[in-house]
Amino acid sequence: MDTDGHFQVVRAQVPARELYRYATQLRSLTAGRGLHTEEFSHYEELPPELEHHVVESAKKARSNH
Repeated sequence: MDTDGHFQVVRAQVPARELYRYATQLRSLTAGRGLHTEEFSHYEELPPELEHHVVESAKKARSNH
């Protein structure tokens, strides 16, 4: 966490899926004053339990078409 004038700046690495609706939540928490930017950093292997969930979800989506 840094400061930039009157602003608090938070730098963090988070999984992309955790950023879903983040902008809306940030604006809500900061009364519309919060801003964010995103920059891709890297790919990382999924933990086995999440990998299983993703594969099963894809299979289910494919069978519904």
